[in-house]
Amino acid sequence: VQLQASGGGLVQVGGSLRLSCAASGCTFSSYRMGWFCQAPGKEREFVAAISWSGRSTFYADSVKGRFTISRDNAKNTLYLQMNSLKPEDTAVYYCAAAREFGSGSYGRTPSEYDYWGQGTQVTVSS
Repeated sequence: VQLQASGGGLVQVGGSLRLSCAASGCTFSSYRMGWFCQAPGKEREFVAAISWSGRSTFYADSVKGRFTISRDNAKNTLYLQMNSLKPEDTAVYYCAAAREFGSGSYGRTPSEYDYWGQGTQVTVSS
């Protein structure tokens, strides 16, 4: 399974970005997917997760109402729409694929994921 994240960049406070994650080498629709971020000197943090069908989504409290996770199974692509960006959103963003989510955790921990993309840098300037 290969995951290729893209769409990061430099944006001003309050701006928007849409990240994409293209999957190959797998049956994309059978995987649960997630986005994590990692700032310098910090651990990898959960951002959002989505079920295989896209009907269930889960978010970190810090991004609720600002970020939207979605997927297009026909295009083997995962998305993260990021609005109202803040300086504290600055990080490298990683997409990840999981065969199953843990009961009760719903994809919130890195250990639930089987495959990771290479990351894309998001920088929010004030």
